[in-house]
Amino acid sequence: MAHHEILLIKPVENLGAEGDQVKVRAGYARNYLLPRGEAVPLTSSNRKQVEALKKRRAGREADELSAAREMAGKLEKTRIAFAVKTGDGGKMFGAVTANDIHEKLAQAGLEIDKRKILLHTPVKALGQHTVKIRLHAEVSADLNFDVVSENPIVPTEG
Repeated sequence: MAHHEILLIKPVENLGAEGDQVKVRAGYARNYLLPRGEAVPLTSSNRKQVEALKKRRAGREADELSAAREMAGKLEKTRIAFAVKTGDGGKMFGAVTANDIHEKLAQAGLEIDKRKILLHTPVKALGQHTVKIRLHAEVSADLNFDVVSENPIVPTEG
């Protein structure tokens, strides 16, 4: 398999950020990265662009980090609650998922990518819970939320 060395102009997920010199398969470079304008072939003239791209990258990463820290502060102060239907003895019907948390945060005015919500298993119990939200490679926040019954809990006789 042939490989090409290219210079990334834009950040590419799972490959690198702008200014990175990466080696990729020839077909990936020829059919995907180059036509989309996300990379250019690595030549001596393009190597001069590396410094400008790295400066732009440093500025963008600093902005992203400060925005992530600001969002983490907002998330730490935010409390959300889910009212769920329950059956006998307070047993929940269904579960609270990462998608539900994402929707509640959007209603509260906090726009977060739902893939950043690290809820490994859906919540199937009433009470207080905490979920970790990874906002940046260096910044994560804990979001506390409550799961409460929307109807009175009737104890089961048994």
